[in-house]
Amino acid sequence: MRVRVQPEPFDYGAECAGFGQGGRDVGAVVTFLGVVRDDSGALARMEIEHYPGMTEKAIAAIAEEATARWALADVLVIHRHGALVPGEAIMMVATAARHRAAAFAAAEFLMDYLKSRAPFWKKEYGPDGAEWVAAKDEDETALKRW
Repeated sequence: MRVRVQPEPFDYGAECAGFGQGGRDVGAVVTFLGVVRDDSGALARMEIEHYPGMTEKAIAAIAEEATARWALADVLVIHRHGALVPGEAIMMVATAARHRAAAFAAAEFLMDYLKSRAPFWKKEYGPDGAEWVAAKDEDETALKRW
């Protein structure tokens, strides 16, 4: 299990290339790449803040929960912080398991957690200034299914 919270971009292809390799009991690998989107058509950038140490610890705890719940062989979570522009990769989740159902479920669980509970604070900058991103009801609803 690996958790990285970092300001610099990551190479999604390189991260995927080696993930889940070598495990004789791994039958499925699921990866997800989250990208900064511009819903308004006027987003200049998004800034993501976090508390170093606390954020990694919280994500590691949920990754350990996913590992135990779905008997995962491996987990990788990468989440960026700092200033990002539309189209940039913001996060990645990868899971490896014996069967695809477990790998998919665990990946969705981790993504739902990252979207609604991980200790990140997002501020969007556009032509009218800056605005904090509020939690969305649909993200909370998605998390409740777990």
